[in-house]
Amino acid sequence: MKALITGTSNGIGKAIAERFISGGFDVVGIDILPATVAHKRYTHIVADVTKDLPDISGVNILVNNAGVQNGGADIEVNLKGAIRVTEKYAFTPDIKSVLFIASASASTGAEFPEYAASKGGVVAYMKNVASRVAKFGATANSLSPGGVLTKSNSHVTDDPELWSKIMEVTPLKKWATEEEIAEWAFFIAAVNKSMTAQDILVDNGEASDFTFVW
Repeated sequence: MKALITGTSNGIGKAIAERFISGGFDVVGIDILPATVAHKRYTHIVADVTKDLPDISGVNILVNNAGVQNGGADIEVNLKGAIRVTEKYAFTPDIKSVLFIASASASTGAEFPEYAASKGGVVAYMKNVASRVAKFGATANSLSPGGVLTKSNSHVTDDPELWSKIMEVTPLKKWATEEEIAEWAFFIAAVNKSMTAQDILVDNGEASDFTFVW
């Protein structure tokens, strides 16, 4: 089985790639940065999801993870990039599952405006894809993490005052690790066979009482 995952050089994407490798998959990763995963069943392609995409055949599972946050290209990368990748690779008889890494902000709106809009668009597009890949017997879902302990979030995780404010409005008093989100991604995309067109919120309860702290 072959999994194609975007944004695999860092953070959640790298953790997802490693989880699929440990699960027995051949993994193709696409990122604008060089490879950081080294394994005989991993192939890395340096490419930009907003530009020309390489021809890759036999994709069984597609994970749209590549994204930016408040960098001025949120709509172009997070939403339009996911659409370009999906339209190129998902609609073949080989496809079994499509997963989009969205965000809790897709439902709460509690982040930067274009970022929240881009992720909300991803969830809506996911539902469109689910109805279209069903003819192949495939599922399509999105995974919406809340706070995750990644390098890109170090601005708040390394600041005691900001972290304290975040924990005040996080019922479970913690954030997820990259590995935990990767485990969710593997279950939804590789284990699940019957759930489709759903957005799964994994946010330690943030949505029940959120205040965006940055």
